[in-house]
Amino acid sequence: MMTPDQEKLRDVWEEHMKCEFSTKSVEDTMATMVEPAHVNHVPTMTGGTGMPGIADFYAKHFIPKMPADTKTELVSRTVGSDRIVDELIFSFTHTVTMDWMLPGVAPTGRPVRVPLVAIIGFKDGKVQNEHIYWDQASVLMQIGLLDGSKLPVAGAETADKVLDPKLPSNALIERDH
Repeated sequence: MMTPDQEKLRDVWEEHMKCEFSTKSVEDTMATMVEPAHVNHVPTMTGGTGMPGIADFYAKHFIPKMPADTKTELVSRTVGSDRIVDELIFSFTHTVTMDWMLPGVAPTGRPVRVPLVAIIGFKDGKVQNEHIYWDQASVLMQIGLLDGSKLPVAGAETADKVLDPKLPSNALIERDH
């Protein structure tokens, strides 16, 4: 059971995500944030620091660079006194240049499903920072830029395994190298 303060953090985070992915409003997204703010997409080191830097990133490289079929599926959420950790399945068809996730990569038209972890810090009841993690090798495999046949990496099956822990384990260990 969440406390009223935790419920407020959850509501602010959900509003933030709605503004990014549904209404696609940079201004409304920024209204959910507070300084000293930063956004860090760890695998690609994209994001921004400070409200002007984040607003610029959201306006030029994030919100308009999201494929139309982008979906997030919440797997688990942990809410603390000043932090939320979301485990998600992030899926899309690579139909647009995605500066934030695949900088410099032209659209491939391929579908992608990848587990993603968002660690969200709060200050004064607003989003102060976002640290977003995903398996970039899995994404690169799924769009055809990385041949995983000789590497210890997996594609969309990583998302399947998160959703269904009963799926087989150790496939990469057991395959012929």
